[in-house]
Amino acid sequence: MARPLLPPPGRYLVFGLCILCLILSVGIGAAGEGWAWLAAIPFAILTVLGLRDLGQVKHSIQRNYPVIGHIRWWVEAVRPEIRQYLIEADEEAAPFSRSQRGLVYDRAKGKVGEQPFGTLHDAYADGYEFIGHSTAPAIPADPASFRITIGGPDCAKPYSGSVFNISAMSFGALSANAIRALNAGAKRGGFSHDTGEGSLSPYHQEMGGDIVWEIGSGYFGCRTDDGRFDPERFAERAALDQVKMIEIKLSQGAKPGHGGVLPAPKVTPEIAATRGVPMGRDCVSPSRHSAFSTPLELMDFIVTLRRLSGGKPVGFKLCLGHPWEFMAIVKAMLEAKVTPDFIVVDGTEGGTGAAPTEFSDHVGVPMREGLLFVHNTLVGAKLRDRIKIGVAGKIVSAFDIVSVLAIGADWANSARGFMFALGCVQSRSCNTNRCPTGVATQDPGRQGALVVPDKAERVFNFHALTLHALSEMLAAAGLEHPDEVKPHHLARRISATEIRLFSEIHTFLEPGDLLDGGAPPGLYGDNWRRAKASTFNH
Repeated sequence: MARPLLPPPGRYLVFGLCILCLILSVGIGAAGEGWAWLAAIPFAILTVLGLRDLGQVKHSIQRNYPVIGHIRWWVEAVRPEIRQYLIEADEEAAPFSRSQRGLVYDRAKGKVGEQPFGTLHDAYADGYEFIGHSTAPAIPADPASFRITIGGPDCAKPYSGSVFNISAMSFGALSANAIRALNAGAKRGGFSHDTGEGSLSPYHQEMGGDIVWEIGSGYFGCRTDDGRFDPERFAERAALDQVKMIEIKLSQGAKPGHGGVLPAPKVTPEIAATRGVPMGRDCVSPSRHSAFSTPLELMDFIVTLRRLSGGKPVGFKLCLGHPWEFMAIVKAMLEAKVTPDFIVVDGTEGGTGAAPTEFSDHVGVPMREGLLFVHNTLVGAKLRDRIKIGVAGKIVSAFDIVSVLAIGADWANSARGFMFALGCVQSRSCNTNRCPTGVATQDPGRQGALVVPDKAERVFNFHALTLHALSEMLAAAGLEHPDEVKPHHLARRISATEIRLFSEIHTFLEPGDLLDGGAPPGLYGDNWRRAKASTFNH
């Protein structure tokens, strides 16, 4: 029995209409109507597209919905922009909220950042934080005085640093113009600019701003041909007056414990010269250092860098992982009688141009918990007064700075905050080389849109107005300098009916608590007993 003719399924309707319109256009054109031949062109293209969809085997949607199935991919392509500009709530962090970005944009443009009609935060939601104000407020201090001296007893050239600085971002991840603008803003504002592990580029040196030179596991800028540390090359660059501090990168928040590879085709002549790597070969950043493999060897490396740099402050940056490993480093400090001048604590909420999803989402300790652990361990070992602590991780406002000062930080760094000041719109295309604002790209045409003098002014403004806001906030609390902020000055809502001071929420060790076998059971005591100065392993 013959099957009855059925109309084509509805999913082929658009494809069928394209074929029909093509036939009609060709027929009308053949009848002498010239315009019809022009009309036939788009229908011919769509018909060919539909035939291709039916024949390909990779995408089921396009096989089932020829022509119209492409709409899904078009919508997917613009979904982030539609969500960001039309749908996203002001306080929805993804990873930074519209309110956070708006605050940076306003301050970068020279606006104080005022807010009409009240806060957008829910003061009764769990996790809401605030600083208490005083009934006898202080007179706001000059933000220029918000500086700290970094350099322990073994440092011959201490550095007076701002409490708010540019965090580690490499040339190669950022464009040349972005590096120029950041460093020019830092120069004008008197704050420091961390090079990231991509080394000290000509664009950092061009503007003359204070530099923190980060030394990663690839030893870029101070490496031998086989990728090991080169003392002579290090000493040559570390001697530059512009280089104020040396930072050893043990790990970073966005991808702790993970190395990286810049494929050979992406190693431009500029990047090769900056990093000291050959053209035509992959640029490898290993997951661990070759200059040391134990906590005691790390202490030796710190001594070496301090000597080769002429006595400049030397420290290290890490995202806290296994707690006993950091305690092993502290035990090595005690045994070797060597201390770094500073430690920068990064958090798993940190960002990078690209990182494995699982690393960004589930590896490493968040910054505040890492900061508290590092601070307490140094206090418990009676070393805190010799070592300054900086932090990095989603810091864009004066309150962000206050909240970390209250639990042990001496200063704060920001990477993405200063990227916003440059004009970053959080398009999250850093890994594509197609950054729409010229910040995170090596494309000459795209980065040419970033005008250095204008963006340098914005970097300066963002820093200056953030410290101005910090001064006013401290004055409202009856304080005159950031180093006066203590845990009892800040509070957090922990339930619908209860608010507690930071001093009540967090555990704070007393000087010497970890020494002489007095460490109590629990997080600190158990890990202290587990740690060994001779090894990172347990």
